[in-house]
Amino acid sequence: MKKTLVVLTHNPLSLIGLILVGIVVLSAIFADFITPFPEHVGAVVDFTNFNKPPQWPNIFGTDLVGRDLFTRVVYAYRISLILGIVVLAIAVPIGVAIGLAAGYLGGWTEYLLMRITDVFLSIPPLVLAMSVMGLLEPTLTNGMIAVTAMWWPWYTRLVYNLVRSEKEEGYVLAAEVIGASKMHIMFREILPNCVPSILTKMTLDFGFVILIASSLSFLGLGVQPPTPDLGSMVAEGAKYLPDSWWLTVFPGLAILIAVFGFNLIGDALREILGGEQ
Repeated sequence: MKKTLVVLTHNPLSLIGLILVGIVVLSAIFADFITPFPEHVGAVVDFTNFNKPPQWPNIFGTDLVGRDLFTRVVYAYRISLILGIVVLAIAVPIGVAIGLAAGYLGGWTEYLLMRITDVFLSIPPLVLAMSVMGLLEPTLTNGMIAVTAMWWPWYTRLVYNLVRSEKEEGYVLAAEVIGASKMHIMFREILPNCVPSILTKMTLDFGFVILIASSLSFLGLGVQPPTPDLGSMVAEGAKYLPDSWWLTVFPGLAILIAVFGFNLIGDALREILGGEQ
């Protein structure tokens, strides 16, 4: 772990990724202290300051009802991070458990589990999420359900392929010879050797979860106003381009920073952990 952190901080691209992700995370955590108008997160209107371009103290300008855009972008990061954490916390264990079972047990278990997985993988991710949201009320909780429904199969496929390779290794055969249980072999012997690949994919996926969630909000299927959300802010501001450019540009840049930062760290981890295996 220490070696990984040293390499990350000495790689220029991964260092940029760490800085960008650090900005995102710290902004979300300390939003109450760094934003000038925290009350603008909710259903607040200030028509005396509506639709103003960037100027002090509104460094990102104001929206169509006078709310500070910088405040709403920073708080939107908090929503995006919560969604990313919850989605991966649910999708990864489900996908990993199914992939382990299918890859190691084989037979009808493998056939059934992988055919179900293939059905989910055959549907474009955004279309699947839109279908789920179309059946549910557009809220943050339902948005998490929609994104989770499309994310677990990718971990199933990843772990399934890893397990099929690992189960022929000598350490697995040795564990079988001494009578270790299947659960012990899957979770104590094979799974630790899959962790680097899973961790790398999780880092890369975090940015994509934020992007997909923003896409749903852009289409009106995600977090609903007045709760600040990057995707819905981009969608609303796009109606007033190019005159009120700040309404779209700053939320769009916020999405770019988050996705780009997590991708840079994920690419670096893939190289580092891949070399350590």
